[in-house]
Amino acid sequence: MKHDPAIILKPGRTLRLKDFDPAYTGAYKDKKDAKEKLAGDIEKMAALQDKFYAQNRSALLILFQAMDAAGKDSTIKHVMSGVNPQGCQVFSFKQPSALELNHDFLWRTTQCLPQRGMIGIFNRSYYEDVLVTRVHPELLLKQNLPGITEGKDVPGSFWENRFSQINNFEKMVSENGTRVLKFFLHVSRHEQKKRFLERIVNPEKNWKITLADVEERAFWGRYEKAYEHALTKTSTAAAPWYIIPADNKWFMRTAVGDIIVRTLKELKPAYPALTGEKSAELGRIKRRLARGR
Repeated sequence: MKHDPAIILKPGRTLRLKDFDPAYTGAYKDKKDAKEKLAGDIEKMAALQDKFYAQNRSALLILFQAMDAAGKDSTIKHVMSGVNPQGCQVFSFKQPSALELNHDFLWRTTQCLPQRGMIGIFNRSYYEDVLVTRVHPELLLKQNLPGITEGKDVPGSFWENRFSQINNFEKMVSENGTRVLKFFLHVSRHEQKKRFLERIVNPEKNWKITLADVEERAFWGRYEKAYEHALTKTSTAAAPWYIIPADNKWFMRTAVGDIIVRTLKELKPAYPALTGEKSAELGRIKRRLARGR
């Protein structure tokens, strides 16, 4: 990265995507070096998650946002490969249903927030409503919002209000025991094209590309501006954004895994302490088992 080797977007800093190199690989010498680091973090994550689930004191919400083909699915698959599925939930938010459109824009994701002891993963999220709808404001008409009957009716204050609502929401869930981790996987337009072409020639990936995906590339510049504005306005102390260079998947996965492990360590998960009452109960259980067959 040109000006700052860190990948966290500090609250108050204006995001300029050109300042972040999508091909950045940090201090890693090569792919092998990074994969070894990720393998170690996957083991650490499994141990930390076991304590996190048993402790049942807080929750972890991980959000992924990105352009198409940035690697959200594969990052979730690889980085979270060692966790116990019993303590982890993944939700992919695609085109909203009629029921979801008849509620406020946070409604469909709020229902999927992780409970204490759980890791929740959002593959796309409520941020779609300040990104895709920013590029295509006509989509807001489906939400039947007061005062908006045409795409041109959307004032700048509308987006500012939504950013404020998101910040308040994330502050609220944070104060109630849910740590929020937000990852923007920063892929270049050139790399996206390369991955789209790979999806065409690989039969196992044919299902992952549509004509609509390619047509959306015409709005690349508008998406970049939407991301810059949204991430700038919503990177807060309670829920900062991490800008993850995504042209090299091996680095992207390693960076994400490292941040998740560090975050779990910060939460200091531990197995529940043995109380006097529980110790006495275990003694009774042991004696009963000793008397039986």
